[in-house]
Amino acid sequence: MPRRATSPVSCWPRLRHHIGLALPKTVVLSISSTVVPPNGKPSSAINEPKQKCPDMDPLAVTSAKSSAEDGRRCVNAVAVPFCKGGRHNQVIVRTKFMIKGGGYDNPTKKAIAEHKPIHSQNINNLVLVNGENYLNLIVDATDISPEEEYDYIVVGGSTAGCPLAATLSSNYSVLLLERGGLPYEHPDVLSEEKILVDLYEANDRDSPAQPFTSEDGIPSARGRVLGGSSTINVGIYSRADSDFYSRTGIKWDMGAVKKAYEWVEESVVFGTDKLTTWESSVRDALLESNIGPDNGFTLDHVVGAKVTGATFDERGRRHGAVELLNKANPENLRVIVNATVQRLNFSSSESSGFDLLICALGSPQLLLLSGVGPRPHLTSLNIPVILDQPFVGQFMYDPPRSTVNLVTPFPISGIGSHAIGISRDGFSINDISGATPFYSPVSEILFPDPSPPINLSIASIVTKLTRTQSSGSLQLASATNISVNPNVRFNYFSNPEDLSRCSNMIRYIATMISTPSMEAYKFRGPNGEKSFLFVGTSLAENESDGGTLKAFCRKTLRTIYHYHGGCTVGKVVDGDLKAIGIKALRVVDGSTFPTSPGTNPQATLMMLGRYIGLKIKEERSA
Repeated sequence: MPRRATSPVSCWPRLRHHIGLALPKTVVLSISSTVVPPNGKPSSAINEPKQKCPDMDPLAVTSAKSSAEDGRRCVNAVAVPFCKGGRHNQVIVRTKFMIKGGGYDNPTKKAIAEHKPIHSQNINNLVLVNGENYLNLIVDATDISPEEEYDYIVVGGSTAGCPLAATLSSNYSVLLLERGGLPYEHPDVLSEEKILVDLYEANDRDSPAQPFTSEDGIPSARGRVLGGSSTINVGIYSRADSDFYSRTGIKWDMGAVKKAYEWVEESVVFGTDKLTTWESSVRDALLESNIGPDNGFTLDHVVGAKVTGATFDERGRRHGAVELLNKANPENLRVIVNATVQRLNFSSSESSGFDLLICALGSPQLLLLSGVGPRPHLTSLNIPVILDQPFVGQFMYDPPRSTVNLVTPFPISGIGSHAIGISRDGFSINDISGATPFYSPVSEILFPDPSPPINLSIASIVTKLTRTQSSGSLQLASATNISVNPNVRFNYFSNPEDLSRCSNMIRYIATMISTPSMEAYKFRGPNGEKSFLFVGTSLAENESDGGTLKAFCRKTLRTIYHYHGGCTVGKVVDGDLKAIGIKALRVVDGSTFPTSPGTNPQATLMMLGRYIGLKIKEERSA
């Protein structure tokens, strides 16, 4: 069990860290939680100024949470506003936890708050089956027990954070904090047939995918749910390419890397012995375009065509990083959802009860809000500079994606993305297909009300640069609120080499669609001629003009959601992912990568969480 604090005076979790010799200070977390009310409007979270208040037991927060009265209560000299009707959607400020939010607006949160197992409950018409043992570890942030302290606090129940917390819990007490909710509150994320739903239904309030648009004008999203982006992606599972390990600067033990991958794969990765019609066509077209050899099924990132693993099982049910929490020691792990870490506060105390590990894509944003970053940027926002670290938020990368979309002349059954092509020239190709609803303003004229969508079978060839030479930066849009997306610019194609490689990449796609395997996807015209029906930008078969190909790259530019950087190795963290100049703080996520794994990063990130967890345990036992 997590250790109990021994001092009756300091009964809140000891959220403290040592910082390096040049900066002998400690870190204290400030945490908030938002519960969106039924009307969909999140409450404001404005911290009120300290004031002199009567003495009050900090545990009074527990009883105050269920209060139905209006007005203000004071806890440790901080104003605490409440709402009526037992709902508290304003701000509760504790000594070291800032909690905003409350109320239980669905069965999941109610069960969690009452410490009841929920894996047997029917939630949103989805019956959870045995195996979700981690659900018994979860507590909503509105029901935090304030008397516990932990050896490690992991900020971010992300793709890397979940395996990291599970690994450390085998020997140490761990608190895992996740700003989002549970996957089961959003059943669509669990279904392979609806893998894109959560991206196009993303909102700024409570969706598992939080949308943002880069300053390049490219829409994107970040995970906001337990399991992180592994809960909202297309499920491709492929290990990093061999170059990744030598390029990152991380200290790797390749034997331990292999074992960490295997630890992940035995729980959440699935193979397939059959492909959909479109997947088979793409694989054959790859081979006919000289992207070979045929490597069959493999989890390794190897040149040629292959069938890759996935985090969807044979029933199309998702198994993401969150399920790695089933491997945790339940006596040592507490998971708190709907808990947002707003900042790291620094004090002069040298005491330290634990280590802090940041495992969220908002890592550079959190450091900046905490006063760790470039001095000019921090001072422009009136943020006190704790550590002048010029590289926080720098070296942001996002491999560009281009897509060719075809309407098929016959319905496509099944959905998936298992056929992968990997080129020696630095790009990868994969497939995706399914029935896609399209809406048109003329529907209201031509069809009865409510007008149905037009469901078309769309087959897509998706291609991306495995690595990009162009980089950008991240800066704060708000000096006080981490829930506000930062300003991010990736500077796509700013390096001419990227555009040249993209042009070569599209030339391969033009060759692919001219192969015999693609003939079945053409429509026959009135004079017997056959051609593709494109959705979006069209691409001529065997197109080879460099200018035309580069124009296609620019016009079809989109993200593939594999962005990384901002806390890169050698700049912000060292080879063990320890923050440079700050003791007892590590950053364990994709923000540390100065280069891409070459494929979907979820396999690498889950491995990383396990790998660093084992490394920390080894360091402590030495």
